Amino acid sequence: MLIVVVGLSHRTAPVELRERLSFAGCSLQEALMQIKSYPAIKGCAVLSTCNRTEVYAATLVMDEGLSAIWDFLSRWANVDISEIKNFTYSHTLCDAVRHLFRVTSGLDSMLLGETEVLGQVRSAYQAACACEATNRVLNTLFQQAIEVGKRVRTETGIDRNAVSLSYAAVELARRHLGDLNNRQVLLIGAGKMSGLSAQYLVAHGVSGIIVSNRSFERAKAMADQMAGKAVKFNELPKYLETADIVISCTAAPHVVVKFTDLERAMVKRRGRQMLIIDLAVPRDIEAAAGSLAGVILYDIDDLETVVDHNLAGRKQAAFKAEGIIEEELTGFMSWLGTQYVVPTIVALKQRGDQIKEQELKRALNRLEKLSEHDRKVISSLANSIVNQILHTPVTQLKSYALTTEGHLYSRIMQNLFCLEVPGQDHKEQTKTLRSDKQTTG
Repeated sequence: MLIVVVGLSHRTAPVELRERLSFAGCSLQEALMQIKSYPAIKGCAVLSTCNRTEVYAATLVMDEGLSAIWDFLSRWANVDISEIKNFTYSHTLCDAVRHLFRVTSGLDSMLLGETEVLGQVRSAYQAACACEATNRVLNTLFQQAIEVGKRVRTETGIDRNAVSLSYAAVELARRHLGDLNNRQVLLIGAGKMSGLSAQYLVAHGVSGIIVSNRSFERAKAMADQMAGKAVKFNELPKYLETADIVISCTAAPHVVVKFTDLERAMVKRRGRQMLIIDLAVPRDIEAAAGSLAGVILYDIDDLETVVDHNLAGRKQAAFKAEGIIEEELTGFMSWLGTQYVVPTIVALKQRGDQIKEQELKRALNRLEKLSEHDRKVISSLANSIVNQILHTPVTQLKSYALTTEGHLYSRIMQNLFCLEVPGQDHKEQTKTLRSDKQTTG
């Protein structure tokens, strides 16, 4: 069984095409059933996220498997197949397995080391299982890929440090304030960056979000998304008194929160710390406010320094992760190799026994007046000859099963001896072997 993958992502395809090939819910179920209906596809799974769509498949004939996936994508998106090929990438055999392991480890993500993709791969696998679209090889592949993703994160810590400005704000809040439960957040400005920061903070336990913006309607719209409260812009000083975390990101050409505003607020707070993160350019918070007792002030340059440092750490972790992936890849390909060689060895021994029994019967029928002892000696001789002839190819095939090319040697053996292996016939083996030769040649 051969593993192939065809995909498209933010790196290879425009958003218009990615939208057409985005699958969720009922459309995912329908897609899986359509892909599985192709004769060349013996098992499949579809990973569909905001940045990528990938079809993984198990096939007996590599070229036919790839062609089936391209045909499906073309029909589903109603786009010419030549155009689909221009916007997709494909991996086969060892490269296909390595690709999935890298995806689950966050090494192929827009944000290096991100964690969300691991859950997305798990969901994709569960959806494929629910539709009975997978087979034994794909089940083992996805189960191991999920374990690889967990191992990489555990052993390298690649996902521990923030590499986005919004998440860096959360990291700073946790570093300075500790437990974020029951902390109050004041958002000044209702833009995307401050909104993302607030969403991360809510996920980490903050109890209340207050949004203030020059447009009260926009403030209310954002507050409603987070079960928060919108306040008018002229009420800011009042809410500075209760906020533990202030995130400001407006388009104002001048300072929005002055030193004196914060000075009065800190008196009312009676020494309770306030973390202020100013994401605006030009700055919203008067720089001198950072000198006030109890005020911890970061601007966007400070956050970028944190992000750069964390990204360097993730790149170092990614290097270690690649080593883990290669180790796991070797183990999986060895297992996959045994899936080829065991049926081949069984078929080879059966062929040997068949020839032995046929020729032994013919020889014994020609020899007259043989004693039972003589018959046993001749039978033993025939067994010994067949076993010794097959010993070396069987031993060699077992050793090749532990390499990434075990399946190739198995198919060569099947072709040389015209072996009938369950699930594959001689013509399919020949076509697959030719396909592999073209790929590896």
